[in-house]
Amino acid sequence: MGENIVEKIFKAHKEYGNLKPGTPVGLRVDQVYTQDATGTMTWLQFEAIGIERIKVPLAVSYVDHNMIQSNFMNPDDHLFLETVAARYGAYFSRPGNGISHQIHLERFAAPGKIALGTDSHTPTGGGMGMIAIAAGGLDAAAVMAGLPFEINMPQVMLVKLTGKLNRPWVTAMDVILDILRKLAVKGGIGKILEYSGPGVKDLSVTERATITNMGAELGSTTSIFPSDKRTRHYLKAQGRESEWMEIYADKDAAYSDILEIDLNSIEPLIAQPHSPDNIVPIRELTGTKIDQVCIGSCTNSSFQIMKSVGSILKGRSVAKGVSLLINPGSKQLYEMLSRKGLLSDIIGSGARILECSCGPCIGMGGSPGTGQISIRSYNRNFKGRSGNKDAFVYLANPLACAVFAVKGKIIDPRDSHLTAEIPREPSQYLINDNMLIKPQEDTKHIHVKKGPNIKEVPVKEPPGDQIEADVLLKLGDNITTDDIMPAGLTILPLRSNIPAISEYVFYNIDNTFSKRAKESKIKGGAIIIAGENYGQGSSREHAAIAPMYLGIQAVIAKSFARIHQSNLINFGIIPLQFNIMGDYRKIEQGDRLIIKDVKESLTGSQRYDVFNMTKNHSFEVSSNLNDREKEIILSGGLLQNIKKYIH
Repeated sequence: MGENIVEKIFKAHKEYGNLKPGTPVGLRVDQVYTQDATGTMTWLQFEAIGIERIKVPLAVSYVDHNMIQSNFMNPDDHLFLETVAARYGAYFSRPGNGISHQIHLERFAAPGKIALGTDSHTPTGGGMGMIAIAAGGLDAAAVMAGLPFEINMPQVMLVKLTGKLNRPWVTAMDVILDILRKLAVKGGIGKILEYSGPGVKDLSVTERATITNMGAELGSTTSIFPSDKRTRHYLKAQGRESEWMEIYADKDAAYSDILEIDLNSIEPLIAQPHSPDNIVPIRELTGTKIDQVCIGSCTNSSFQIMKSVGSILKGRSVAKGVSLLINPGSKQLYEMLSRKGLLSDIIGSGARILECSCGPCIGMGGSPGTGQISIRSYNRNFKGRSGNKDAFVYLANPLACAVFAVKGKIIDPRDSHLTAEIPREPSQYLINDNMLIKPQEDTKHIHVKKGPNIKEVPVKEPPGDQIEADVLLKLGDNITTDDIMPAGLTILPLRSNIPAISEYVFYNIDNTFSKRAKESKIKGGAIIIAGENYGQGSSREHAAIAPMYLGIQAVIAKSFARIHQSNLINFGIIPLQFNIMGDYRKIEQGDRLIIKDVKESLTGSQRYDVFNMTKNHSFEVSSNLNDREKEIILSGGLLQNIKKYIH
């Protein structure tokens, strides 16, 4: 039996375990990268481990999320990230250099390697033929300290592409929207999507990266394309041809399942509020008036895309009553647009050019008004993520977005009577790495600078034999990490201050949660009840560490998103699942639960008896932890557990 691409790369990096789906495998990691929203805590955790230098071949600390310097907090954190990267031997990408995923694709991603990133859209690197997996910050800190990255071996799903895109109005964004329409936001859980077929040749590396980037919305572990001649072309144009290697699946490789996509059959699509899988053809919404358009982000910010957008806007004006915001993905792109005169076409239309950062995608500026409709070429449209929970955010391809901005309404771009250039891939990118600070050899003399908002990493006590706690909150399905720990202008600057940021846990759902949690903590803590896919979306570990700080002992859910479940374990919160789904309906907020024999159940059958004291009702839950994860819970969290192996 032949091997697929995932098996080939995993086999080359395996430290222990086997490649049987569902079983733990430890992987040697080539690259780790962080961003400022998650990276501050990651580097504080790495520092707390207490080793002298990173033990991975390459690490990069990016600043891209929290750029607005409205007070001392952000600049202080940026200085911390710069000095801690210098102290421990990592690259530092200065503010203004761009979004981590796009820069990493341009300057570091390479076929056949494994990268770990502390952002859910790390799978962008899969467009390069590499395994790029998102993880919590503490997992990344452990890998930088020299430990393997452990993951339960995912199933590998084949996505077979045939045909060619009907350019210019159908783009790679429509490919991933089509897949989301077919599989939904839970369709990739426990899987890696591996792309193959003759249609792959129709897609450039940056188009493939759009697909793998937004593959995160499927709940998949990651996505990956082959490394072929187009990969080599991109690397050569970036001055990195020596890093190219060819990677294909064997002809007789096996897959868990197969999804066939005819690129020629895809039409322009749009995701409606408030989920990336709420998808219809654009033509069905023709005539809908809009208020705002946002183009760019890590999903759709390649040079080719922006050149096409510029060709649509050239000589035209943004419609009355519409605000057009553009956030370039990297300084490389921004500088190329400027030097080639394309930026003036975009500015001339009335577009507002933002700095190279995540920006409106995470609610950092560019928030739409009350009740307004915003169309974005981004990857998420969760309610409130834009900075306004009373706005309606749609997702569409960037060329369609440009058409909407000009027309002032949603219209099938094929019926717009506008033209768009189909640019060729650059044979040479503008390479100017002056915003990347390289690591030094001698670093012991470097002082890490911490502002007053940077606090120590909190830790949890190991669990007792019994949990007796109130149900502090009962939630439905598909609760996101944005719901648990919101981002935005007010909250993100508190990312390195857990006591302060914990005040905002579940704030948009119940603004009394933090106060009630503190009261429950005195009585032994609290439990959260949730439906399916709890913790989907962003990899932010603050959605686990802040609830831990507030005394949350366990989360009982129908199912968990992969990264969030790992983060809960890392901070000592036990993730439990209902054995009988009907028991979910029998619990109400305010009920008091007792979980007995916690340690014995954890190390034994992983089946736990729960007694609802309020309802006089018993039910059973279970956990699915491997031996390492059990050990982490019993230690009170990963940070305490790591030190046994490092020192």
